Amino acid sequence: MTDSTDVVVIGGGYAGVMAANRLTQRADVTVTLVNPRPDFVHRVRLHQLVGGSDDAVGAYQDVLADGVRLVVDTVTRIDAAGRHVTLAAAGTLDYDYLVYAVGSGSAEPSVPGAAEFAYPIATLEEAQRLRPVLDATPATAPVTVVGAGPTGIEIAAELAEAGRTVTLVCGGVLGPYLHTRGRRAVAKRLAKLGVTVVDGSDAKVTAVTRDAVRLAHGRELPSQVTVWTAGFGVPDLAARSGLSTDAVGRLLTDETLTSVDDARIVAAGDAAAPSDLPQRMSCQTAMPQGARAADTVLSRLAGEQPDTIHQAIYAQCVSLGRQAGVYQLANRSDVAVGFHIGDRLAAGLKEIACKSIPRHLAHEAHKPGSYSLHRMPGGVTRRRLMLRAKGAEAPAAADRTA
Repeated sequence: MTDSTDVVVIGGGYAGVMAANRLTQRADVTVTLVNPRPDFVHRVRLHQLVGGSDDAVGAYQDVLADGVRLVVDTVTRIDAAGRHVTLAAAGTLDYDYLVYAVGSGSAEPSVPGAAEFAYPIATLEEAQRLRPVLDATPATAPVTVVGAGPTGIEIAAELAEAGRTVTLVCGGVLGPYLHTRGRRAVAKRLAKLGVTVVDGSDAKVTAVTRDAVRLAHGRELPSQVTVWTAGFGVPDLAARSGLSTDAVGRLLTDETLTSVDDARIVAAGDAAAPSDLPQRMSCQTAMPQGARAADTVLSRLAGEQPDTIHQAIYAQCVSLGRQAGVYQLANRSDVAVGFHIGDRLAAGLKEIACKSIPRHLAHEAHKPGSYSLHRMPGGVTRRRLMLRAKGAEAPAAADRTA
Protein backbone atom coordinates (compact mmCIF):
# COMPACT_ATOMS: atom_id res chain seq x y z
CA MET A 1 0.00 0.00 0.00
CA THR A 2 1.29 3.47 -0.91
CA ASP A 3 1.69 5.83 2.01
CA SER A 4 -0.47 8.93 1.91
CA THR A 5 1.06 12.38 1.51
CA ASP A 6 -0.41 14.91 3.95
CA VAL A 7 -0.85 18.45 2.67
CA VAL A 8 -2.05 21.24 4.95
CA VAL A 9 -3.42 24.40 3.36
CA ILE A 10 -3.52 27.47 5.60
CA GLY A 11 -6.25 29.85 4.53
CA GLY A 12 -9.65 29.25 2.96
CA GLY A 13 -9.84 32.17 0.57
CA TYR A 14 -9.63 32.12 -3.21
CA ALA A 15 -6.03 30.86 -3.35
CA GLY A 16 -6.35 28.30 -0.56
CA VAL A 17 -9.59 26.75 -1.82
CA MET A 18 -8.24 26.52 -5.37
CA ALA A 19 -5.04 24.83 -4.15
CA ALA A 20 -6.89 22.42 -1.86
CA ASN A 21 -9.33 21.37 -4.59
CA ARG A 22 -6.59 20.87 -7.16
CA LEU A 23 -4.52 18.70 -4.83
CA THR A 24 -7.33 16.12 -4.71
CA GLN A 25 -6.28 14.95 -8.19
CA ARG A 26 -4.17 12.29 -6.49
CA ALA A 27 -5.90 9.65 -4.39
CA ASP A 28 -2.75 9.25 -2.28
CA VAL A 29 -2.82 12.90 -1.15
CA THR A 30 -4.72 13.83 2.01
CA VAL A 31 -5.69 17.50 2.05
CA THR A 32 -6.58 19.50 5.18
CA LEU A 33 -7.72 23.11 4.89
CA VAL A 34 -7.36 25.25 8.04
CA ASN A 35 -9.45 28.41 8.17
CA PRO A 36 -10.60 30.55 11.11
CA ARG A 37 -14.19 30.81 9.82
CA PRO A 38 -16.73 28.07 9.03
CA ASP A 39 -18.01 30.01 6.01
CA PHE A 40 -16.40 30.93 2.71
CA VAL A 41 -15.94 34.71 2.32
CA HIS A 42 -16.58 36.16 -1.11
CA ARG A 43 -14.22 39.04 -0.53
CA VAL A 44 -14.92 40.96 -3.73
CA ARG A 45 -18.45 41.54 -2.41
CA LEU A 46 -17.54 43.01 0.99
CA HIS A 47 -18.44 46.52 -0.18
CA GLN A 48 -21.88 45.15 -1.04
CA LEU A 49 -22.21 43.72 2.45
CA VAL A 50 -21.61 47.20 3.86
CA GLY A 51 -24.06 48.70 1.35
CA GLY A 52 -26.70 46.07 2.08
CA SER A 53 -26.97 44.32 -1.31
CA ASP A 54 -25.10 41.07 -0.49
CA ASP A 55 -23.93 39.10 2.55
CA ALA A 56 -20.56 38.22 0.93
CA VAL A 57 -20.46 34.69 2.41
CA GLY A 58 -21.19 31.21 1.13
CA ALA A 59 -21.03 27.60 2.24
CA TYR A 60 -17.74 25.74 1.87
CA GLN A 61 -19.71 22.72 0.68
CA ASP A 62 -20.48 24.73 -2.47
CA VAL A 63 -16.84 25.46 -3.38
CA LEU A 64 -14.69 22.87 -1.59
CA ALA A 65 -14.04 19.33 -2.81
CA ASP A 66 -15.61 16.54 -0.77
CA GLY A 67 -12.18 15.02 -0.19
CA VAL A 68 -10.82 18.11 1.58
CA ARG A 69 -11.03 18.10 5.37
CA LEU A 70 -11.99 21.51 6.76
CA VAL A 71 -10.58 22.44 10.17
CA VAL A 72 -12.07 25.63 11.62
CA ASP A 73 -9.16 26.99 13.61
CA THR A 74 -6.25 29.41 13.44
CA VAL A 75 -2.62 28.44 12.81
CA THR A 76 -0.43 30.20 15.37
CA ARG A 77 2.97 28.82 14.31
CA ILE A 78 4.64 26.84 11.54
CA ASP A 79 7.40 24.46 12.59
CA ALA A 80 9.23 23.91 9.31
CA ALA A 81 11.87 21.64 10.83
CA GLY A 82 9.29 19.45 12.54
CA ARG A 83 6.82 19.72 9.63
CA HIS A 84 3.80 20.57 11.69
CA VAL A 85 1.61 23.57 12.46
CA THR A 86 0.29 24.61 15.84
CA LEU A 87 -3.41 25.43 16.08
CA ALA A 88 -4.97 27.88 18.50
CA ALA A 89 -7.58 25.44 19.77
CA ALA A 90 -6.77 21.92 18.62
CA GLY A 91 -3.12 20.98 19.12
CA THR A 92 -0.98 20.38 16.05
CA LEU A 93 -1.25 19.09 12.50
CA ASP A 94 1.59 17.25 10.78
CA TYR A 95 2.27 17.82 7.10
CA ASP A 96 4.47 16.59 4.28
CA TYR A 97 3.78 19.75 2.26
CA LEU A 98 2.32 23.07 3.36
CA VAL A 99 0.44 25.62 1.24
CA TYR A 100 0.66 29.10 2.77
CA ALA A 101 -2.41 31.04 1.59
CA VAL A 102 -3.25 33.26 4.54
CA GLY A 103 -4.38 36.19 2.40
CA SER A 104 -4.37 39.81 3.49
CA GLY A 105 -6.27 42.25 5.66
CA SER A 106 -6.16 45.89 6.60
CA ALA A 107 -2.80 47.51 7.12
CA GLU A 108 -2.27 49.04 10.55
CA PRO A 109 -2.79 52.78 9.92
CA SER A 110 -0.02 55.10 11.06
CA VAL A 111 -2.22 58.21 10.92
CA PRO A 112 -3.12 59.45 14.43
CA GLY A 113 -6.67 58.46 15.40
CA ALA A 114 -7.28 56.19 12.41
CA ALA A 115 -7.03 52.94 14.37
CA GLU A 116 -9.39 54.30 17.02
CA PHE A 117 -12.00 56.15 14.99
CA ALA A 118 -11.93 54.78 11.41
CA TYR A 119 -13.53 51.57 10.14
CA PRO A 120 -11.50 49.27 7.87
CA ILE A 121 -13.39 46.83 5.61
CA ALA A 122 -10.74 44.42 4.31
CA THR A 123 -12.14 41.41 6.21
CA LEU A 124 -15.59 39.97 6.80
CA GLU A 125 -15.55 40.87 10.47
CA GLU A 126 -14.56 44.46 9.72
CA ALA A 127 -17.33 44.86 7.15
CA GLN A 128 -19.86 43.29 9.53
CA ARG A 129 -18.75 45.71 12.26
CA LEU A 130 -19.30 48.73 10.00
CA ARG A 131 -22.75 47.73 8.71
CA PRO A 132 -24.72 48.32 11.96
CA VAL A 133 -22.80 51.54 12.57
CA LEU A 134 -24.08 52.89 9.27
CA ASP A 135 -27.57 51.58 9.96
CA ALA A 136 -27.60 53.58 13.18
CA THR A 137 -26.29 56.74 11.49
CA PRO A 138 -28.69 59.24 9.87
CA ALA A 139 -28.65 59.07 6.08
CA THR A 140 -27.72 62.75 5.89
CA ALA A 141 -24.67 62.37 8.15
CA PRO A 142 -21.32 62.92 6.40
CA VAL A 143 -19.36 59.76 5.56
CA THR A 144 -15.70 59.96 4.55
CA VAL A 145 -13.93 57.17 2.68
CA VAL A 146 -10.13 57.31 2.85
CA GLY A 147 -8.23 55.62 0.04
CA ALA A 148 -9.04 55.74 -3.68
CA GLY A 149 -7.98 52.32 -4.86
CA PRO A 150 -10.67 49.87 -6.07
CA THR A 151 -11.99 49.24 -2.53
CA GLY A 152 -12.33 52.92 -1.70
CA ILE A 153 -13.98 53.74 -5.02
CA GLU A 154 -16.42 50.84 -4.74
CA ILE A 155 -17.50 51.52 -1.16
CA ALA A 156 -17.88 55.25 -1.85
CA ALA A 157 -20.11 54.54 -4.86
CA GLU A 158 -22.10 51.88 -3.01
CA LEU A 159 -22.87 54.18 -0.08
CA ALA A 160 -23.64 57.18 -2.29
CA GLU A 161 -26.03 55.14 -4.39
CA ALA A 162 -27.81 54.22 -1.16
CA GLY A 163 -28.36 57.92 -0.47
CA ARG A 164 -25.38 58.64 1.78
CA THR A 165 -23.44 61.92 1.73
CA VAL A 166 -19.96 60.70 0.83
CA THR A 167 -16.54 62.30 0.47
CA LEU A 168 -13.74 60.24 -1.05
CA VAL A 169 -10.26 61.29 0.08
CA CYS A 170 -7.72 59.92 -2.39
CA GLY A 171 -4.41 60.57 -0.67
CA GLY A 172 -3.11 61.38 -4.15
CA VAL A 173 -4.58 60.30 -7.48
CA LEU A 174 -8.04 58.80 -7.93
CA GLY A 175 -7.67 55.17 -9.05
CA PRO A 176 -3.87 55.06 -9.50
CA TYR A 177 -3.99 51.83 -11.50
CA LEU A 178 -6.49 53.17 -14.03
CA HIS A 179 -5.63 54.81 -17.33
CA THR A 180 -6.38 58.53 -17.51
CA ARG A 181 -9.51 57.82 -19.56
CA GLY A 182 -10.74 55.20 -17.12
CA ARG A 183 -10.04 57.60 -14.25
CA ARG A 184 -12.16 60.27 -15.91
CA ALA A 185 -15.02 57.80 -16.30
CA VAL A 186 -14.84 56.89 -12.61
CA ALA A 187 -14.77 60.56 -11.59
CA LYS A 188 -17.78 61.29 -13.81
CA ARG A 189 -19.84 58.48 -12.29
CA LEU A 190 -18.88 59.41 -8.73
CA ALA A 191 -19.90 63.01 -9.42
CA LYS A 192 -23.26 61.79 -10.74
CA LEU A 193 -23.76 59.85 -7.52
CA GLY A 194 -22.96 62.96 -5.51
CA VAL A 195 -19.57 61.82 -4.18
CA THR A 196 -17.16 64.66 -3.39
CA VAL A 197 -13.66 63.61 -4.48
CA VAL A 198 -10.67 65.18 -2.73
CA ASP A 199 -7.45 64.43 -4.60
CA GLY A 200 -4.08 65.96 -5.29
CA SER A 201 -1.43 67.25 -2.90
CA ASP A 202 -3.99 68.40 -0.33
CA ALA A 203 -5.58 64.95 -0.06
CA LYS A 204 -3.20 63.54 2.56
CA VAL A 205 -4.92 62.58 5.81
CA THR A 206 -2.99 63.77 8.86
CA ALA A 207 -5.44 62.77 11.62
CA VAL A 208 -8.81 61.17 12.25
CA THR A 209 -11.08 62.19 15.13
CA ARG A 210 -14.48 60.98 16.26
CA ASP A 211 -16.27 63.44 13.99
CA ALA A 212 -13.72 64.72 11.46
CA VAL A 213 -10.89 63.90 9.08
CA ARG A 214 -7.99 66.35 9.02
CA LEU A 215 -6.02 66.88 5.84
CA ALA A 216 -2.71 68.45 4.95
CA HIS A 217 -2.52 72.25 5.16
CA GLY A 218 -5.05 72.27 8.01
CA ARG A 219 -8.22 71.45 6.08
CA GLU A 220 -10.84 69.54 8.11
CA LEU A 221 -13.72 67.46 6.78
CA PRO A 222 -16.73 66.69 9.00
CA SER A 223 -17.17 62.91 9.20
CA GLN A 224 -19.61 61.05 11.38
CA VAL A 225 -18.40 57.73 9.93
CA THR A 226 -14.89 57.33 8.48
CA VAL A 227 -14.15 54.26 6.34
CA TRP A 228 -10.45 53.38 5.98
CA THR A 229 -9.39 51.55 2.80
CA ALA A 230 -5.81 52.84 2.48
CA GLY A 231 -3.53 49.86 2.09
CA PHE A 232 -3.47 46.16 2.90
CA GLY A 233 -1.36 44.16 5.31
CA VAL A 234 -0.64 40.46 5.61
CA PRO A 235 -0.66 38.23 8.72
CA ASP A 236 2.72 37.90 10.45
CA LEU A 237 2.51 34.10 10.72
CA ALA A 238 5.48 33.48 8.40
CA ALA A 239 7.70 35.99 10.18
CA ARG A 240 6.69 34.68 13.62
CA SER A 241 7.57 31.18 12.42
CA GLY A 242 11.10 32.18 11.41
CA LEU A 243 10.50 32.03 7.65
CA SER A 244 11.92 34.61 5.25
CA THR A 245 9.53 37.41 4.31
CA ASP A 246 9.57 40.64 2.37
CA ALA A 247 9.32 44.07 3.97
CA VAL A 248 5.55 43.80 4.55
CA GLY A 249 5.54 40.19 5.73
CA ARG A 250 4.77 38.18 2.59
CA LEU A 251 6.45 34.78 2.42
CA LEU A 252 9.48 34.93 0.12
CA THR A 253 9.42 32.29 -2.60
CA ASP A 254 11.09 31.45 -5.86
CA GLU A 255 9.26 31.56 -9.21
CA THR A 256 7.62 28.18 -8.52
CA LEU A 257 6.04 29.71 -5.38
CA THR A 258 8.30 27.59 -3.16
CA SER A 259 9.62 29.11 0.06
CA VAL A 260 13.26 30.19 -0.21
CA ASP A 261 13.80 28.41 3.13
CA ASP A 262 12.01 25.10 2.68
CA ALA A 263 11.03 23.15 -0.43
CA ARG A 264 8.11 21.60 1.46
CA ILE A 265 6.38 24.98 1.81
CA VAL A 266 4.69 26.78 -1.09
CA ALA A 267 2.72 30.02 -1.02
CA ALA A 268 -0.11 31.56 -3.01
CA GLY A 269 -2.18 34.71 -3.07
CA ASP A 270 -1.75 38.03 -1.31
CA ALA A 271 0.77 36.69 1.23
CA ALA A 272 3.20 35.34 -1.37
CA ALA A 273 6.22 37.29 -2.66
CA PRO A 274 7.77 35.33 -5.55
CA SER A 275 11.37 36.47 -6.03
CA ASP A 276 10.53 39.48 -3.82
CA LEU A 277 8.46 40.81 -6.74
CA PRO A 278 4.88 40.17 -5.57
CA GLN A 279 2.05 40.36 -8.03
CA ARG A 280 -0.98 42.58 -7.53
CA MET A 281 -3.19 41.68 -4.56
CA SER A 282 -6.28 40.46 -6.37
CA CYS A 283 -8.58 37.49 -6.87
CA GLN A 284 -7.20 37.53 -10.43
CA THR A 285 -3.83 36.65 -8.92
CA ALA A 286 -5.01 34.48 -6.03
CA MET A 287 -6.78 31.73 -7.92
CA PRO A 288 -4.08 31.22 -10.57
CA GLN A 289 -1.42 31.21 -7.87
CA GLY A 290 -3.45 28.70 -5.87
CA ALA A 291 -3.48 26.43 -8.91
CA ARG A 292 0.24 27.00 -9.51
CA ALA A 293 1.09 26.22 -5.87
CA ALA A 294 -0.87 22.96 -6.07
CA ASP A 295 0.86 22.07 -9.35
CA THR A 296 4.23 22.68 -7.70
CA VAL A 297 3.41 20.15 -4.97
CA LEU A 298 2.01 17.64 -7.49
CA SER A 299 5.11 18.02 -9.69
CA ARG A 300 7.37 17.25 -6.74
CA LEU A 301 5.34 14.18 -5.87
CA ALA A 302 5.71 13.04 -9.47
CA GLY A 303 9.47 13.65 -9.41
CA GLU A 304 9.20 16.47 -11.95
CA GLN A 305 10.57 20.02 -11.97
CA PRO A 306 7.75 22.47 -11.11
CA ASP A 307 6.83 25.12 -13.63
CA THR A 308 7.20 28.83 -12.86
CA ILE A 309 4.50 31.49 -12.63
CA HIS A 310 3.63 33.08 -15.95
CA GLN A 311 0.10 34.42 -15.68
CA ALA A 312 -1.38 37.41 -17.41
CA ILE A 313 -3.88 39.89 -16.01
CA TYR A 314 -5.72 41.69 -18.78
CA ALA A 315 -8.20 43.87 -16.92
CA GLN A 316 -9.51 45.26 -13.66
CA CYS A 317 -13.20 45.61 -12.85
CA VAL A 318 -14.40 48.42 -10.61
CA SER A 319 -18.07 48.59 -9.67
CA LEU A 320 -19.64 52.03 -9.26
CA GLY A 321 -22.80 51.06 -7.43
CA ARG A 322 -25.19 48.46 -8.79
CA GLN A 323 -25.91 50.22 -12.07
CA ALA A 324 -22.49 51.17 -13.45
CA GLY A 325 -18.81 50.36 -13.43
CA VAL A 326 -15.52 50.62 -15.27
CA TYR A 327 -13.89 47.63 -16.90
CA GLN A 328 -10.30 48.79 -17.40
CA LEU A 329 -8.36 46.82 -20.02
CA ALA A 330 -4.64 46.20 -19.59
CA ASN A 331 -1.78 44.70 -21.53
CA ARG A 332 -0.24 41.33 -20.68
CA SER A 333 2.03 42.95 -18.13
CA ASP A 334 -0.94 44.33 -16.16
CA VAL A 335 -0.43 47.92 -17.29
CA ALA A 336 -3.66 49.82 -17.99
CA VAL A 337 -4.26 50.82 -21.61
CA GLY A 338 -6.41 53.58 -23.10
CA PHE A 339 -9.48 51.44 -23.72
CA HIS A 340 -12.12 50.76 -21.09
CA ILE A 341 -15.77 49.74 -20.96
CA GLY A 342 -18.10 51.78 -18.80
CA ASP A 343 -21.60 52.23 -17.43
CA ARG A 344 -24.13 49.37 -17.35
CA LEU A 345 -22.11 47.06 -19.57
CA ALA A 346 -19.14 47.33 -17.21
CA ALA A 347 -21.43 46.68 -14.23
CA GLY A 348 -22.67 43.54 -15.98
CA LEU A 349 -19.12 42.39 -16.70
CA LYS A 350 -18.15 42.97 -13.06
CA GLU A 351 -21.11 40.90 -11.90
CA ILE A 352 -20.17 38.11 -14.31
CA ALA A 353 -16.62 38.20 -12.92
CA CYS A 354 -17.86 38.04 -9.33
CA LYS A 355 -20.15 35.10 -10.09
CA SER A 356 -17.39 33.30 -12.00
CA ILE A 357 -15.09 33.05 -8.96
CA PRO A 358 -17.14 30.54 -6.94
CA ARG A 359 -18.00 28.77 -10.19
CA HIS A 360 -14.30 28.28 -10.98
CA LEU A 361 -13.71 26.96 -7.47
CA ALA A 362 -16.74 24.65 -7.61
CA HIS A 363 -15.74 23.30 -11.02
CA GLU A 364 -12.23 22.56 -9.75
CA ALA A 365 -13.79 20.83 -6.73
CA HIS A 366 -15.81 18.51 -8.95
CA LYS A 367 -13.16 18.10 -11.64
CA PRO A 368 -9.72 18.73 -10.08
CA GLY A 369 -7.11 19.77 -12.60
CA SER A 370 -9.61 21.44 -14.93
CA TYR A 371 -8.67 25.04 -14.11
CA SER A 372 -6.16 26.41 -16.63
CA LEU A 373 -6.07 30.22 -16.38
CA HIS A 374 -2.72 30.06 -14.58
CA ARG A 375 -1.23 28.69 -17.80
CA MET A 376 -2.30 31.61 -19.98
CA PRO A 377 0.66 33.20 -21.76
CA GLY A 378 1.60 36.77 -21.06
CA GLY A 379 3.68 38.86 -18.74
CA VAL A 380 6.64 36.48 -18.98
CA THR A 381 9.00 38.80 -20.83
CA ARG A 382 8.36 41.74 -18.52
CA ARG A 383 8.77 39.59 -15.43
CA ARG A 384 12.08 38.20 -16.69
CA LEU A 385 13.28 41.73 -17.29
CA MET A 386 12.24 42.69 -13.76
CA LEU A 387 14.07 39.69 -12.34
CA ARG A 388 17.16 40.46 -14.37
CA ALA A 389 17.10 44.10 -13.28
CA LYS A 390 16.73 43.01 -9.68
CA GLY A 391 19.74 40.74 -10.14
CA ALA A 392 18.51 38.27 -7.55
CA GLU A 393 16.36 35.62 -9.22
CA ALA A 394 15.54 32.95 -6.64
CA PRO A 395 17.16 29.50 -7.04
CA ALA A 396 15.09 26.67 -8.43
CA ALA A 397 13.29 24.70 -5.76
CA ALA A 398 14.99 21.49 -6.88
CA ASP A 399 18.30 22.98 -5.77
CA ARG A 400 17.15 23.10 -2.17
CA THR A 401 16.80 20.28 0.26
CA ALA A 402 13.32 18.77 0.37
